[in-house]
Amino acid sequence: MDEELRSLTERLRQESGAPPEFAELRDTGDHDRLAEVLTAAGQPLWARELAAFRLGLAGDRRAFESLVLLLNHRDPQRCASAAHALARLGDPRTARAAAALATNELRVAYALYPVRLLAELRAPESVPALITCLQRRLRPHDPYRRVAVACVEGLGALGDARARPVLEGALAHPALAEAAVRALARLPGGRQGSGRT
Repeated sequence: MDEELRSLTERLRQESGAPPEFAELRDTGDHDRLAEVLTAAGQPLWARELAAFRLGLAGDRRAFESLVLLLNHRDPQRCASAAHALARLGDPRTARAAAALATNELRVAYALYPVRLLAELRAPESVPALITCLQRRLRPHDPYRRVAVACVEGLGALGDARARPVLEGALAHPALAEAAVRALARLPGGRQGSGRT
């Protein structure tokens, strides 16, 4: 069993109180039954999450909308599970949705997992979105340090030279400097000077 699926099912078993419906959704191989949970009225959140996650791992794109909603949830565990499933779903809309969430300043408190997902996807949208998000995090007294660090690490992992200016800007921020040095070293040509004298 996928380790993330094992962790999710244990969390949702506790959350749900393990009614008979829980075991059914955990064990069924019927994708139509899982998809039905995503559209039926009155379904508890644990049931929707379990159904969407299982469909996502199976590559069933009917899970896409539900997983994107969970990716931007206030509960970090739900975000992490959704990101894991979206990375395996193979839906071409995923990177665009993650980029929109990562760059939405009204929801920046929940941007950590969309940022990490963009780095994992390595999609055309990934680098521009991470650059935009990190530029905004370099403002004085920005409170979203974990998001900023994830952007720096993601840009380093992607190794795209377009990230050099914003990563060099991150060097001036003590909370980001160490990660920025590592990220710059991974860009083509390694770390270069900023051009200042």
